Amino acid sequence: MLTGASTGLGLAITQRLLRHEENLLILTAREASLARFAELGIEEGPRVWLRPLDVTDEGQRRAVVEEAEERAGGVDVLVNNAGITYRTVAEYATQLELSHQMAVNYEGPMAMAGLVLPGMRRRRGGRIIQISSAGGLVAMPTMGLYSASKFALEAASEAMHYEVRPFGIRVSLVLPGFINSASYLQSIVGDLSQRATEDPDDPYNPHFNNMDRFIERMMRVAWATPETVARRVVRIMNRRRPPLRVLPTWDAHLLWWFRRFAPHSLNIWLTYRMLPGGRRWSGLRRLRRKRLAESRADDQD
Repeated sequence: MLTGASTGLGLAITQRLLRHEENLLILTAREASLARFAELGIEEGPRVWLRPLDVTDEGQRRAVVEEAEERAGGVDVLVNNAGITYRTVAEYATQLELSHQMAVNYEGPMAMAGLVLPGMRRRRGGRIIQISSAGGLVAMPTMGLYSASKFALEAASEAMHYEVRPFGIRVSLVLPGFINSASYLQSIVGDLSQRATEDPDDPYNPHFNNMDRFIERMMRVAWATPETVARRVVRIMNRRRPPLRVLPTWDAHLLWWFRRFAPHSLNIWLTYRMLPGGRRWSGLRRLRRKRLAESRADDQD
């Protein structure tokens, strides 16, 4: 079973799995996205099920898993790929944005895992693959909500790995870094954050603009593609002893080893120094300069 199967990395995984005719594939997407399958020539048949699934909807989660149990004998492999990205800073994050980000990227995958685990335990085997992100290793400005959801997924999935291993069930986290794709354009930007990107006098305007350019540039020049990461995901499904963490891109490897072995103070200092345009970020400095100029103008009057 694959969630978020109609676009991006999920679609790349779908297309690779379709080459293996012995598998029954349960491909899920939000109801509004199901039409994409037909547009791509992916049709339902004996070995391909297409099902609507919003991972935040408890009824839909239960329906798709129960159908798999009743008609197919259960789910042998669950790939939790569905996810969203909110772009905001802490000061502008709304309660709705906070809740929705966690509901899709953390609560949904963990709830899906909880539903397939009883059957996997009975069969004494199974695979749960959580598509996480290098954002689960390090948090960057304007990406805090997204990283929080991935940090949570990392912690809960690692605990689950230890809990279910005695039953022959393996849990893996896949942490890609930058992927050469247009997925960044699908980020959700709230009203306050959108105004900040458009208002040069907003104190967080440099944060958004510098990070926007940086992420767009990195995704454009990244070596990894959805297809190369999908190949690693499918390979994990077939490994007898899949690892807990898989780092399918070079930047994810770099972050992992740096976070693990570099002194914490050096880690924090260097990360801050390497932020794109970081020296020009100080909104307070810009505001002070603006107020100083206004004060001098008033004195001249």
